[in-house]
Amino acid sequence: MSVWFEKELKRGIVSALQELYGISEQEDKIILQETKKEFEGDRTLVVFPYSKQSGKSPEETANQIGSHLKANSSVLASFNVVKGFLNLLVADSCWSDFFNAVNAEHALLFDPNRNSDSPVKPRFLMVEYSSPNTNKPLHLGHIRNNLLGYSVAEILKANGHQVLKVNLVNDRGIHICKSMLAWQKWGNGETPSSSGMKGDHLVGKYYVLYDKKYKEQVEHLVTKGMSKEDAEKSAPLNQEIQEMLRKWESGDSETRSLWEKMNGWVYDGFAITYKNLGVDFDKIYYESQTYLLGKKMVEDGVKSNSFFRKEDQSVWVDLTAEGLDQKVLLRADGTSVYITQDIGTAQLRFDEHKGLDQLIYVVGNEQDYHFKVLRAIFQKLQRPWADGLYHLSYGMVDLPSGKMKSREGTVVDADDLMKDVVEEAEMATKAMGKLDDFDSAEARELYHTLGMGAIKYFILKVDPKKRMLFNPAESIDLNGNTGPFIQYTYARIRSVLKKGNKLTNLPHYTGGHSLSKEEKQLLKIIYSYPQMVLEAGQNFSPAVVANFAYDVAKSYNHFYHDHVIVDDAEPQTTAFRLALSGMTAAVISQSMKLLGIQVPERM
Repeated sequence: MSVWFEKELKRGIVSALQELYGISEQEDKIILQETKKEFEGDRTLVVFPYSKQSGKSPEETANQIGSHLKANSSVLASFNVVKGFLNLLVADSCWSDFFNAVNAEHALLFDPNRNSDSPVKPRFLMVEYSSPNTNKPLHLGHIRNNLLGYSVAEILKANGHQVLKVNLVNDRGIHICKSMLAWQKWGNGETPSSSGMKGDHLVGKYYVLYDKKYKEQVEHLVTKGMSKEDAEKSAPLNQEIQEMLRKWESGDSETRSLWEKMNGWVYDGFAITYKNLGVDFDKIYYESQTYLLGKKMVEDGVKSNSFFRKEDQSVWVDLTAEGLDQKVLLRADGTSVYITQDIGTAQLRFDEHKGLDQLIYVVGNEQDYHFKVLRAIFQKLQRPWADGLYHLSYGMVDLPSGKMKSREGTVVDADDLMKDVVEEAEMATKAMGKLDDFDSAEARELYHTLGMGAIKYFILKVDPKKRMLFNPAESIDLNGNTGPFIQYTYARIRSVLKKGNKLTNLPHYTGGHSLSKEEKQLLKIIYSYPQMVLEAGQNFSPAVVANFAYDVAKSYNHFYHDHVIVDDAEPQTTAFRLALSGMTAAVISQSMKLLGIQVPERM
């Protein structure tokens, strides 16, 4: 019997279709779905596509196929029919065979092509995430972005793809100049060292200050009778900021020197945040190094009539035929806009990395239109890789206190949030009273592991497309659908395995154990790991992995509470249950790793 029962079921279905109705079908065209929880069964065949050819009703067709399978396959224990759905319950021997195979070779657990009729074709993929501005620290929105990007990259690697993780730092432009100008005017030489602030926090402070001073100037002009629109253009700070940007683009040495100094402060701050967040990159791109290529491509596009120049000398692309609007690519004064550098950066990446199949941008859904325009631009420029640009669009993150606004200084700082949740993890863990044998360094490491697990899991368990509410207190709950609950389950399993390892007379499991309902359920979930990884990769969705890990942990806890695992009087049963516990721990650990979450060996 094959360990992977789907292959035998599909083979049997092909045989049934041929013998019963003369229908020729290929095995890889047979789709078996996991049976819905409200019905009895392990896999379900939808028979509606075959009922027309069979000349029978869907129910009769399903019953005939099920009866043929039951008579001819040792894989099937029983079947039932719900309308046109044939629910198949596989024999216990299938789960025992699966257990024996994995017990002999754990690597089988993690092979995404283990049971696939169409193995995943390895592709060369690039995932861009983070994309911070060097005028402020990372905030809660950046946390979701970074966690999504990192996890998606790890999931794609687990599917056998070659993946490059990249970051594009928006290190130039009008918004960067705002922090620079404010520091120049009101900073009095303040530095991260003199202020005791992280560099990104210090620069962000001046970004907020600029906005405050600018609004005061606008308000003053409005009180003098100027319209708000004219006041915003005429405000002295707006005039100065435009001049600073022109100086930067012309290479003015004083402006560039200030820019390099303040950006250096920010990079030092970012490095600390990234380390605490547990994300990394294979390569970092900088807008200041790619926007000139973008400008050149725009000028070349004018020459080839892909783009057009208006009377004020601004350059535009007309995408109305593609169902979009006209889009400015260069301002009248020759300075670039945001999409200009995206044009240059995309071109640079495909030039640098020959054979790159797909460039995945992890960016919030407020930029949906931007990426439609970017793809349309490259289609207009006839780049063969234009369709390989993919926007992984995700929803915004809210807090119970409401929406965040960077310029008003009301963002939830990433560093502060991580610190707060780690402190909540510390309080929750101490309340359990189980750290008596931990020294202070071990305890601090555990608090960090739990706190970061809480943040990451709470954010990643939500479908990326959905807007979400992050509740710090709820994320740390040890009893809910949370990271700490799964981490605690893993630590519990490690404790059980440690206890089992102390048995000197423990035999090697030789078979014959009769599966309980809880053991079978746990094996069923473990069995589905590769299919889960395939699904998560196809949908770019860490939520699939997160909720799978929760199901595994929940199932193990049911098993743990209903069974004695280590029993000197039952050596074969003990050997089986310890091996099953080891498999469970391996699947939890690997699933959480795909989410960028560490699991503690003890708690």
